[in-house]
Amino acid sequence: MLLRKSFQIEAAHRLPKVPPGHKCGRLHGHSFIIEVVISGPVDPEMGWVMDYADIKAAFRPLYLELDHNYLNDIPGLENPTSEQLAIWVWRQLHASLPGLVEVSVAETCNSRCVYSGP
Repeated sequence: MLLRKSFQIEAAHRLPKVPPGHKCGRLHGHSFIIEVVISGPVDPEMGWVMDYADIKAAFRPLYLELDHNYLNDIPGLENPTSEQLAIWVWRQLHASLPGLVEVSVAETCNSRCVYSGP
């Protein structure tokens, strides 16, 4: 069974490693959608894999650090591509969310990356 829980953050960033003149090198922002995916068996007693509230609680400190902030200022996100953000979220959550199998980051309605861990 897979559980998917989505979170929306508003954040600014710029990509410092793109070629000169690239539009992503300028300061800009996104309404990022970050999806956390948990895999596991359905507990026969509870009838669920995990309480969605536990996923939300695990993500809460990340939300507070990311939302309405400049991603480049966050340690580990100096080059905050969607790919690097997905890896960063994974690293922050994997110890506290058993069964974590995937983190996806959508920076627009039609551009998304998916990270499945190390």
